[in-house]
Amino acid sequence: MEPESPWAKYPEDMVLRHLNNKKWFGLLMTVNAGVLGLDRDEQVDILNVKCEPLEIDFLSQQPGFFHGYHMNKNHWLTILLDGTVPMETVCGLIEHSFDLTAPKIKKKK
Repeated sequence: MEPESPWAKYPEDMVLRHLNNKKWFGLLMTVNAGVLGLDRDEQVDILNVKCEPLEIDFLSQQPGFFHGYHMNKNHWLTILLDGTVPMETVCGLIEHSFDLTAPKIKKKK
């Protein structure tokens, strides 16, 4: 699967989406650090992923994590992609988001 750039106005912003159900499991964006509550006036790269609410509450208390920027703050987590969060953790959260948004398998009767 390839990331999509659905907005002509923001060609650098990319959506990660399932091929079969078209649900998003990731959103890569560049935003001003101030919108995340950071005391910096610079552009930063972020990744939004879907998570469980308790996981979001826990992670958002740690450096590099925020309640979903520009998304449902109860179900989406924003990750600052400046090296604060180890890439291994980022990859794990992408996989988890992929699983949470995957099509549900219906059981045969």
